[in-house]
Amino acid sequence: MTKHVYTVGQVNAYIKNMFTQDFMMNRIYVKGEVSNCKYHTSGHIYFTLKDEKGALNAVLFAGHRKGLGFSMKNGDNVIVLGSISVYERDGKYQLYAREILLDGAGLLYQRFEALKRELEEMGMFAKEYKQPIPKYIRTLGIVTAATGAAIRDIQNISSRRNPYIQTILYPALVQGEGAAASIVNGIHAMEQLGVDVIIVGRGGGSIEDLWAFNEEIVARAIFDCNVPIISAVGHETDTTIADYVADLRAPTPSAAAELAVYDIRELEGQLLALRLELNRRICEKLERSKERVQQYQSRLKWLSPTSQLNEKRQITADLEEKLKLWMEQQLTHKKHELELLASRLDALSPSKKLSQGYAFVADQEGHSVRQVEKLRQGDMLQIYMSNGKVQAQVCEIEQSNWAGQ
Repeated sequence: MTKHVYTVGQVNAYIKNMFTQDFMMNRIYVKGEVSNCKYHTSGHIYFTLKDEKGALNAVLFAGHRKGLGFSMKNGDNVIVLGSISVYERDGKYQLYAREILLDGAGLLYQRFEALKRELEEMGMFAKEYKQPIPKYIRTLGIVTAATGAAIRDIQNISSRRNPYIQTILYPALVQGEGAAASIVNGIHAMEQLGVDVIIVGRGGGSIEDLWAFNEEIVARAIFDCNVPIISAVGHETDTTIADYVADLRAPTPSAAAELAVYDIRELEGQLLALRLELNRRICEKLERSKERVQQYQSRLKWLSPTSQLNEKRQITADLEEKLKLWMEQQLTHKKHELELLASRLDALSPSKKLSQGYAFVADQEGHSVRQVEKLRQGDMLQIYMSNGKVQAQVCEIEQSNWAGQ
């Protein structure tokens, strides 16, 4: 019996590992005709690449759909960039696609990728080398074809956003033989004129039509230019080497004009808003200043000698009125007290007692006699009545306790 026995899964995993360690299998271009193309509801695309000698199963996962720039169908001749690996469950190897190109553009795409990697390693795409685009410009240089939609779009949008800006066109070749050199000459010419910003670009097209913007001499001219450059090549989905090197990439020529030229209407709106805000703040400050002046005037008026005299006079008048009222109250109170005292005094008046039938007894010296113990027989008394006086002599003394009766 054999000593080393492996499971199916172990064998498939081993083979998959072999594919994984093979550098060529991790990044490979495969050319063939599409067959059995199926778009799965999950977004994945399953298909087969075939030629006259064989067939290869392939899949493009939904996460890599951006690498497909056309609607792939059966019969298309394509070049697929991807990796070869084993699907362990079925024990089958297949091509895992990342990008799919229609055949004919494949070689150019390889050249594009190679130059892109080379320039990126040199640092020509680094952000630290990007020049800022001025917000407000006076002159705009345009390097593109003299005819076509690109120049019309740029000029129309520029004049609409700011009619005072000066646009200078360098009519360059943007396609075919000599196009790259023509674009480089246009960049140098605009730099010598000293424009504020340069737009380099053209309208859309195939990778062959746009190839001049993938040339190294164009990339180096853009990188070395001291004037900020906006790249505007093709449509939004088109990407060239010039886009990576330029200081700013615009998805379309129209967008490039919008990025380069500030909308003067927006500026006028901002200035109007600032003016209104400034006027509002000035009015608020004036209003506050008026209020402070009025407060100072009131304080000054209150602190003036005339105002102080009037105030003191008013205070004096108030105090005088209070004093008068207080004196009247005191007089009334004292008058009332006097009436009470007078009433009490009247009640104690001897004459009033005498008029009520009482008499006042005094000795010869006029001293009041109130008790009989102080009298002797023969003493002379003076008896005062309400209408006269009587002289009397004590004949008999008789004591009595009237108070106890």
